Amino acid sequence: MKIIDARLRPPLKDYLRCNLYRDPKKTQAWSDNFLMKLSPAAEQRDAALLYQEMDEAGVTLGVMTGRQSPDMGHVSNDDLMAIVTEQPGRFVGVAGVDGSNPAAALAEIERTVVNGNLHAAGMEPGCGDIPMYVDDARLYPIYQYCMEHGIPMFLMGGGGNGPDLSFSNPEHIDRVCRDFPHLTIVNMHGSYPWIPQVLFSCMCHSNMYLAPDMYMYNMPGVQDYVVAANGFLKDRFLFGSGYPYIPLKQAVDLFLDMPFREEVLPNILYRNMARVLGLDMD
Repeated sequence: MKIIDARLRPPLKDYLRCNLYRDPKKTQAWSDNFLMKLSPAAEQRDAALLYQEMDEAGVTLGVMTGRQSPDMGHVSNDDLMAIVTEQPGRFVGVAGVDGSNPAAALAEIERTVVNGNLHAAGMEPGCGDIPMYVDDARLYPIYQYCMEHGIPMFLMGGGGNGPDLSFSNPEHIDRVCRDFPHLTIVNMHGSYPWIPQVLFSCMCHSNMYLAPDMYMYNMPGVQDYVVAANGFLKDRFLFGSGYPYIPLKQAVDLFLDMPFREEVLPNILYRNMARVLGLDMD
């Protein structure tokens, strides 16, 4: 069975300069919340060990997202494009853009997605120099451009995605889905912890895909995600690890132990994300 990991940050290039790998004690402290221990690849910052870990877990592709955050670090899109070129069978890239400068964001999406080898655009508006909710009007030209050009938009919709808990409230991403009904939106971190609210939003808006990623593991409320994935979200729910916080083999094993219906697993493990990114469904 093929598996696409919707949120995998490898120990390569700019990622190594982010807090994820620069401060392993802090990363492990966060992993403790999920009852996890960092894998040897993450601890040793060793890409070769990660590739072994991916093979052992059966992860076919890892989706990498760019980042521009004063607190969490900077991952350049040039680095993502280089990784995709060097490891085309292992990774696909999502161009990270800074929504506080819409003109620059549009130029970057054109450079790296329309004319480059990245497959989508992504923003973390609450984590930038100027924290914004995802439904901030300043971001709307970016959504409009992506909708018109058929470019999926990955939004950090949950978890620690802003100065306070209000930034993960799904009412904000709900408005974006309403205002741009033909834009494919991937909600990273699945609007955790607002699970019932975001699931209702997904039921109302067929353009929202949900990737709870690391919040699927040993966290309260997971059973509600599973119920939705077995039903109305079977074609829009996405597997993700949140690596390096969650080791890949444990992520896959725990995910497969959840009470998903067998017939939906190919969709949520591979086909749904392949459809979002325009990859070969076979």
